[in-house]
Amino acid sequence: MSKGLVNTYKGKKKTKGPNFIVRSALYLSLLAALLIFFIIMTVISSNNLMNIEKTEISNVPSNILPSYSTCSFESFDEQTTLSGWFFKCEDPITTIIVVHNSGDNRLQFGVNMVDMIENWLENDYNVFLFDLRNSGESEGEICAYGYLEWQDVIGAISQVRSISVTTDVVLYGIGTGCTSCVLAYDKLPDPDLNETEQSNIPEEYQKLGFDKSYVKGMIFDSPAKNSDDYIKPVVRQSEFLGLITQNFVPYAIRLSSGESESINLIAEISRLPVPVCIIYGGHDTFIGADKIASVVEERNRLNSGITSSLMVPGAGYLESFRIGKDQYMDTVMDFLLSYFIKD
Repeated sequence: MSKGLVNTYKGKKKTKGPNFIVRSALYLSLLAALLIFFIIMTVISSNNLMNIEKTEISNVPSNILPSYSTCSFESFDEQTTLSGWFFKCEDPITTIIVVHNSGDNRLQFGVNMVDMIENWLENDYNVFLFDLRNSGESEGEICAYGYLEWQDVIGAISQVRSISVTTDVVLYGIGTGCTSCVLAYDKLPDPDLNETEQSNIPEEYQKLGFDKSYVKGMIFDSPAKNSDDYIKPVVRQSEFLGLITQNFVPYAIRLSSGESESINLIAEISRLPVPVCIIYGGHDTFIGADKIASVVEERNRLNSGITSSLMVPGAGYLESFRIGKDQYMDTVMDFLLSYFIKD
């Protein structure tokens, strides 16, 4: 009797082996299917975000805009033709290059931006507005949220260097334009390199004829702590299962752009050896006003002597100019007059 029970027990144990294998195979198949699904969703989401439609330039009456010259120039990649406007004054101190947010164009704040341009010109600052790739009147079919646009910024600096009598520039990044400016600055060669160090610089950078020292200051409107922080909210708000894919789409966009790592903007901005002005909205829920405040705090901790900032109460993401236009313009002008004056 006991022998039969033992045999029965052993028989039951033997049947568990195949069942376990079948269940494991089912679980693994399910996990593989979910993985493939999320990969597909990530690819679709990244394609959607990178293939946004161009935003046309606002119709501005010719009698409103200050006198300017139209420019057509190449991005640093030598594959993308960009379009811009150059405003010049008689005896300029420096040239301000405006780098707009993804999905916008050279007139980031529309017709109201004319007042700021006139203010700069009246105080002897040249102004260069241009459309990044896949924006306004520029060529290009994809938007990379700064991960490709840095090449456009270098192209703009090179263009300004060839048409302006000024010997340096101030970069003014707005939204993802902050990423574009920081990346462009990081890519430029360091100044005062010896011959051996110079020879190690890629040829395309040697041909530029300028280095980091050509950038004398930076203005940031709504700088994030990390470059991916500009992409994640868009994924959350506009893509199916965005709460999950927001962690993967930025990587896919970086990969498509040839950038393996995200940019630690809080570290980069806080260490910049040039004067920096930071402006943001106190009600920014897109990037997070508290996160931008931490960028300001870290910048002040390391370089308070060459830093100015403005928080506009009640303003959301990129709304500071519209909500507090006069205060915004005064802050930027005070910054320029503090660090960029005639000898």
